[in-house]
Amino acid sequence: MDREHIGSAPPARLRVEVRDVAGSTLLTPVGELDHHTADLLRTPLDDALDAGRARLVVDCTGLEFCDSTGLNVLLGARLRADAAGGGVHLVGMRPAVARVFHITGADAVFTVHETLATALPG
Repeated sequence: MDREHIGSAPPARLRVEVRDVAGSTLLTPVGELDHHTADLLRTPLDDALDAGRARLVVDCTGLEFCDSTGLNVLLGARLRADAAGGGVHLVGMRPAVARVFHITGADAVFTVHETLATALPG
């Protein structure tokens, strides 16, 4: 057992920064998005949608890994955002993450941008 973590939670493998920019909610996940960390992204996505923010931009430049659970979190947010007249825009996916989206065909249902500048309106 790792003695540094006795009595405390292990360090998170994913952190998510959230801020409002140019009429969009910008979410910046950094680390690994998987079964164990999915709620760390799901919660702020749901919070933004619950607050009526239907245009979500997810800056994936710091996302090192995404499994099927992470993909499902993003797909769920996309369905809710689309129903509210908005959408989920993905930015700067690393090759390993982009491959998951390409293999599953999910890249066809998201608006994917190379840079944050092209994803944000204005």
